[in-house]
Amino acid sequence: MRLQKYMAMCGVAARRKCEEMIAEGRVRVNGNTITQMGTQVEDGDVVEVDGKRIKPEQEKRYVIYHKPAGEVTTVSDEKGRETVMDRFRNFPVRLYPVGRLDYDSEGLLLLTNDGELAQHLTHPSCEVDKVYLARVTGNPRNEALDRLRRGVFMEGDERRTYPAQVRVVRDEALYSDILVTIHEGRNRQVRRMFDAVGHKVLLLRRVQFGPLKLGDLKRGEWRELTDEEVEALSTLYPHE
Repeated sequence: MRLQKYMAMCGVAARRKCEEMIAEGRVRVNGNTITQMGTQVEDGDVVEVDGKRIKPEQEKRYVIYHKPAGEVTTVSDEKGRETVMDRFRNFPVRLYPVGRLDYDSEGLLLLTNDGELAQHLTHPSCEVDKVYLARVTGNPRNEALDRLRRGVFMEGDERRTYPAQVRVVRDEALYSDILVTIHEGRNRQVRRMFDAVGHKVLLLRRVQFGPLKLGDLKRGEWRELTDEEVEALSTLYPHE
């Protein structure tokens, strides 16, 4: 088994992050520091990350968390800000977030110790739909909404976004609530998409990730996935 896959199975991180850790010289196999990809792990090999031995997680856990605005979606933060992991310090296994939500955004975040699942769900080829409720300034006209549906060029990005599904669910005098479905994960993408059509996002909440729905989960609350939800996630990628 490839080293990065073994690390992911141990719940260290998603496979791409594991590859970065290998390249940084943080991984040893049988006492030897590994920096190149392609190393195979056999039964009986001792694998260490940052000096600590790792073993495959026997029990996979999956959690939906309603991340509030003001938390960083990382394991640690160099600026000392609160991270989503602060909520799960006493959880029986190490969890890692699948993908990210901006610091000032809120909503559904999936956390798991299933590194293989995390790798597949965040890979661009998986194209997992993500649904956001965006409260934006003003009342976007059909022309602006159609531009989002066709794809827009965002500031600082030379690639047009993939077509989005867009539906207005509420129109008020000063703002509108709009459901936006995308499958990309570019930095602050939904906010930048609305900037491109002349409207500022006031609030952004992710309400669905693939088959998972936020439902009535309140900010800061979490729950474990049902067996049916785990099965629905597993159908999104081919098993090796």
